[in-house]
Parts: sequence; structure tokens; C-alpha cells
Amino acid sequence: MYLSICVASWPAMRFLFRYKAFGKEHLPRSGGYVLAANHTSNLDPWPLAYSIVFRRYVRFMAKRELFWFPLGWVLRGGGSFPVERKSLDRGAIETAVTLAQGGSVIGMFPEGTRRTKGLHKRYEARAKPGAALIALGAGVPLVPAAIAGTDRLAKLGPFRVRYGPPIPLDDLAGLNRVKAARIATERLMEAIGELEATF
Repeated sequence: MYLSICVASWPAMRFLFRYKAFGKEHLPRSGGYVLAANHTSNLDPWPLAYSIVFRRYVRFMAKRELFWFPLGWVLRGGGSFPVERKSLDRGAIETAVTLAQGGSVIGMFPEGTRRTKGLHKRYEARAKPGAALIALGAGVPLVPAAIAGTDRLAKLGPFRVRYGPPIPLDDLAGLNRVKAARIATERLMEAIGELEATF
């Protein structure tokens, strides 16, 4: 299913949304890593991962509420796994750490929800430490990215993605887990903001 979705979406990404990705040289060629970006649309996972989906398995955390039939079947088939947003879901973190250590790319949106949506917003978009906890726990790179255009579907605005160099984490090795994750998250969000400013 993962490869089928990749192939089926190629015409739309290439011609309808005129997809372009920048900074691909910053993405590790092998081994697992955490790829974290801003979040403005339900479509964000696809442009974030699209430049590498044909050669790497990208696994996304998705809110547990989405795993109803048949959508849950599609999400699992595409490599996603559920996360509980009301609290720190240690089970989801452990799953992601194991997958990253096994060589998968873990797609994350540190803010946990879209920044704007509809009239009723249940969860506030603010940075959470999950992406940093996974990268630190798995001992893999934490790569920032920024996405633009997915919130302008009606205008068929072009999809743009920019990847940045991995966040420095080596100096956090001696700190306790909570403090290290907080500092790493601050660095990550600053890097994402700088990438967004380039659009």
C-alpha cells in the first residue's frame, strides 16, 4: 500500500501542486532519523516525506482518533501508528524509538496539531518534546523541515519543503532526559522557524 500511494500520487504532486524540495543534502542517506516540521494542513505528511518515499520507509505518528475503519486500515498500511495526544504516550514513543533504531524515518509534527483549523480548536498548537525524546532515545539525528503551500489547496498553491541540517544533540548527552529534550525542542523549533522564513 505504501508504494502504491507513492506511485498514485506522483502526477498530482508533480503537475498539480508543482512540488519542490530544497536542502535534501541534509537528509541522512542511511540509518533512521526523526524528521520534524511545522503543521498547517492534514496533507502535510505527504509533501514532508515525498522526496524520500521511494527509497526510505517514512513512519508517521497519527492521533489515535483517526484509527477508525476504514481510515485506520489505510493509515496502518501506509506505515502510521497511533499516539494519544492527551498525555505523553510512552508506548508510542517506545514504538518510534524502536522503528528509528531499525532504520525507519519517523515523521513528526512537534506542535501536535495544526496551527489553525475550523471554528472549534480543541488542542493548542505548541511545541511538545516527543520528537526530541525519540531522537535522543534512539540515538539518531533530529532533522528540521518547513512546509509551505498545503494550506492553499483552493488556489492550488505550489507545495514547497525545505530541509535543514540535523539539530546538534551531542552536547546534551550528560543532561537528564527531560532537560535534554526541552533544550533539543527549543533548538528544533528555532530551526523550523528559520526554514519557514525562507518561503
